[in-house]
Amino acid sequence: MGTVIRSGESMCRKMTHFINPANDLIIVELGAGDGVITKFILNRMSKDAQLFVFEINTELCDVIVKIKDNRMILINDSAENMMFHLTKYGISEVDTIISAIPFLVLPDDLTKKILDISKSLLKTGGTYIQMHYVKNVKKMYKNIFGNVHTYFVPVNIPPGYVFRCIKVSE
Repeated sequence: MGTVIRSGESMCRKMTHFINPANDLIIVELGAGDGVITKFILNRMSKDAQLFVFEINTELCDVIVKIKDNRMILINDSAENMMFHLTKYGISEVDTIISAIPFLVLPDDLTKKILDISKSLLKTGGTYIQMHYVKNVKKMYKNIFGNVHTYFVPVNIPPGYVFRCIKVSE
């Protein structure tokens, strides 16, 4: 986990605000932690949507698995392997990716690999959403996605940022 305190309601709402229940039928969550954002995603998405949740920490997966929702598929593996897992489910393209992976503590090459895979999986017009506690990482998302919108969430401990990138094309 990227912080010792789970994301607050304001952060969770901002992270899930951009989900369009009518159009976002395949959603991926990266770095689900204890599932606090997962619950908000499930509440926002349509009854016909699917949520693929990636969490590398087995102990946190034991907490997430207690969320009973047949639209959720929990995968205990690294986000760098999401292409492999999604392909097993017949998924080649996703509508939205929501990530709370603490990229600042990961090696740069792993971060870039996960972001490149995320971009390649997004449909044109799809959205990648990432939370951070610092703003100076915006350039990293701009370099990969070509665009990024930043939203400050002051009512969170600690205050944080949501970065929203829309895939324009390859």
